[in-house]
Amino acid sequence: MPQFISEPITPAPGSFDAAAMARGEPGLPSRFTWRNLEHHVTDVLQTWTTSSPEGGSGEMYLRRHWWLLRTDRGQTMKIYCERHPRHPQNKQRWFVYTLEEE
Repeated sequence: MPQFISEPITPAPGSFDAAAMARGEPGLPSRFTWRNLEHHVTDVLQTWTTSSPEGGSGEMYLRRHWWLLRTDRGQTMKIYCERHPRHPQNKQRWFVYTLEEE
């Protein structure tokens, strides 16, 4: 059963998926640090996006890009990238949402 985490991660510099970034999407990092440990992405199991209405206009706005992935530590993680941080002073965009240990 996945446990709820909702903690920031720090992508490793130079590890972003350049092809995704060329399409205007956030590039999933192949390595990131979470809780002072480096994690390597070994498998991407699923990807999707979520949207919500913008202000009072009713127009839909892409909010998050999601990945369900496995790491070299035998963990299955659901991570996401926030398109625009809710609080401008918080520049953190990448988060672990859930974690499942094997």
